[in-house]
Amino acid sequence: MTDAIRIHAADNVATALADLAADSAVAVGSQRLIPIEPIARGHKLALAPIACGASVIKYGFPIGVATADIAAGALVHGHNLATALTGSDDYVYAPPLAVPPLASSAPSFMGYARADGRVGTRNEIWILPTVGCVGNLTARVARTAAVRHSGRLDGIHAFKHPFGCSQLGDDLGHTRGLLAALAQHPNAGGVLIVGLGCESNQLTALLDTIPEGRRGHIRTLSAQAVEDDEAASLALVDELVEACADTRRTPAPLSALTLGVKCGGSDGLSGLTANPLAGRMADAVAAAEGKVILTEIPELFGAEQLLLDRAVSRDVFDRTAQLVQDFKAYFTRNGEPVSENPSPGNIAGGITTLEEKSLGAVQKGGQVPLVDVQLYGGEATLPGLTLLEAPGNDAVSSTALTAAGATVILFTTGRGTPLGFPAPTLKIASNSELAARKSGWIDFDAGMVIGDGFDIASDALLDLIIATASGKLTRAEANEERDIAIWKSGVTL
Repeated sequence: MTDAIRIHAADNVATALADLAADSAVAVGSQRLIPIEPIARGHKLALAPIACGASVIKYGFPIGVATADIAAGALVHGHNLATALTGSDDYVYAPPLAVPPLASSAPSFMGYARADGRVGTRNEIWILPTVGCVGNLTARVARTAAVRHSGRLDGIHAFKHPFGCSQLGDDLGHTRGLLAALAQHPNAGGVLIVGLGCESNQLTALLDTIPEGRRGHIRTLSAQAVEDDEAASLALVDELVEACADTRRTPAPLSALTLGVKCGGSDGLSGLTANPLAGRMADAVAAAEGKVILTEIPELFGAEQLLLDRAVSRDVFDRTAQLVQDFKAYFTRNGEPVSENPSPGNIAGGITTLEEKSLGAVQKGGQVPLVDVQLYGGEATLPGLTLLEAPGNDAVSSTALTAAGATVILFTTGRGTPLGFPAPTLKIASNSELAARKSGWIDFDAGMVIGDGFDIASDALLDLIIATASGKLTRAEANEERDIAIWKSGVTL
């Protein structure tokens, strides 16, 4: 049993799989090493001396520069390792190599077939406020309607947010586009959009962004235009329930699934267990000609070339490079360095630099060819991997994944979070200790990879994804954790 793992033959650091004591021999594969200080689980130890100014290598790539001489067996972290990221990079395009098709057993799930050909994993009523002023109204309506129609469909949910008024330009467009995209989601058998009446985010302008062919299941209400807004809203929800409550699950191929992949609260084991395991699920869905969506653009910084190498065309390469550079410019014009990451929780879990975090995070996309790039509020429409514009914030990016059409989200984590989102979200722990300690949050223990290997873990996780897509509740759903967050990108009047 190895005590620490060297991921790539070129690495000069290894990652501790358990807390390692000082001055006691540990196994790193076939190598024996004596830590000269305690090394916590998920943290890095030097496999050989590393000179000040030399690159520290993990995953076979530099994750930063040593800021002091590092002895073999020493802890490698923020006190002796710093990022090498700058605000601009030159990317190299090469025509994509022919990649043999991935094998797929093509399992099926039981989903809800929609009129436009998409398949939902839930049949719910979603109530969306155009503006924060009516958020509590929509929540009251959802609670009352859920009791009134209990057992008739998979749920009735309101998704409150504080925006929709005092917004201008692209900032208002972000809010409007995100809500319009959610209103078209295949998991929503019916949608009620509730406006106040005087807000910037007008109902008519929002509806204009939704194709007419996707409006049949949508109802709208302006609260200022009716005497009893709650009763009027409930009447419209009743109408929507009658229209979709009899919809039944039918067999659907894995190609009908749209998988969103996301990481949050990562630790030093995320890039060894949970993220590559999520990547295997991405490979399985893509092999069946399903869709996979990857986002969190700032958490590609330092690893973006790996994704660019999988672009299926020069156009996709150029749009990916532009999106990454635009995001870096977004940081710098606000006076922030592009390396302003990892978070305190990431650091406590063993991640030191953004390069290290990104090299672990990009693995969630597996080996799937990059076929498209979508801006915030856009929809994934092509089989394969779509890169979606959104920041790294857990709630904002997971909401964006849902709006882009994700019908199941894989959320890998080394620290844990109770958050849930509109689409069913499976929390995948990077380590078994977290899975056991926070069993009320965690759906799957990727720590089993260390003992059982990827093949067994992959089979078990794919079975869970199929069960979830077929109706099994996630921990977040059972805990009634269902929220959205919208990317605020401009001034407030």
